[in-house]
Amino acid sequence: LNSAVQYVPYRGALGPRSALRLVRQYDIVADCSDNVPTRYLVSDACVLAGKPLVSGSALRLEGQLVVYNYRGGPCYRCLFPRPPPPDAVTNCADGGVLGVVTGIIGCMQALEVLKIASGMGSSFHQYMLMFDALEGRFRNIKLRPRKPDCAVCGDNPSVTCLQDYEAFCGSSATDKCRALRLLPSRDRISVQQYKELLDERLPHVLLDVRPQVEVDICRLEHAVHIPLSKLEEKNEESLQYLQKRICEEKQRTDGQTSVPVYVVCKLGNDSQKAVKILQELPAEEFGSVLAKDIKGGLMAWATKIDSTFPQY
Repeated sequence: LNSAVQYVPYRGALGPRSALRLVRQYDIVADCSDNVPTRYLVSDACVLAGKPLVSGSALRLEGQLVVYNYRGGPCYRCLFPRPPPPDAVTNCADGGVLGVVTGIIGCMQALEVLKIASGMGSSFHQYMLMFDALEGRFRNIKLRPRKPDCAVCGDNPSVTCLQDYEAFCGSSATDKCRALRLLPSRDRISVQQYKELLDERLPHVLLDVRPQVEVDICRLEHAVHIPLSKLEEKNEESLQYLQKRICEEKQRTDGQTSVPVYVVCKLGNDSQKAVKILQELPAEEFGSVLAKDIKGGLMAWATKIDSTFPQY
């Protein structure tokens, strides 16, 4: 539609060594990334280069838009001085996003870039735009002003060059499905190992901790389903149901051996959280639960064991 527009692709991941050199070549930066390390990297680079940053994000049915480092407004670190715990972050690959939402936020980003480039300015350095697709509602939330003690844009900044943002955030700079490591190797088994014990008909309980909507898509027929949310809230009915299934399986061994619980989810992240919860249950109340997680979850099962198992 506009033959005068020039696009210059850079093939490769943005990193601390290249970010500042690239950012300095342009007047405005739009952050469309899907991971925390890249957000800190791009924001710090824009502050050091003196460039405005039009930042958009979307997850599930919600979207946000902010303009950082513009006309004295805050930077990303002013709002989020410390990164969240890696296991508390959900990206689009893990949590899903409705494509229409990213389209709406992307169009809003493009609009703000055009307004800034043309000199009209933007009000989103003072407000955060929040979009709720389910309710069909936009609202603006007033931002805190720039922090004088901010580590990168403050009066006496401590961050004067780009750093290792993966180490700073404790997670990888990727929008791919994250593989968390919350458990020691002794508390985890591979899908191949689980297939072996399944073939040998060894007594055990398979616990699926995915949300019901995912279980409705696909499941292993012999799995017991208790969502992770029920375990996190220590739901008594769910825990009693699990104990009942363990006892039923134990009867197959005449009560002579303990029955392990193997926990599975989509990717092997929530299953690790579930194992930690089961391990911390009081033994006098729930008995001793021997729990292990299945690495890679059902998607690893689909790629390495059963190619007919649905992937989603």
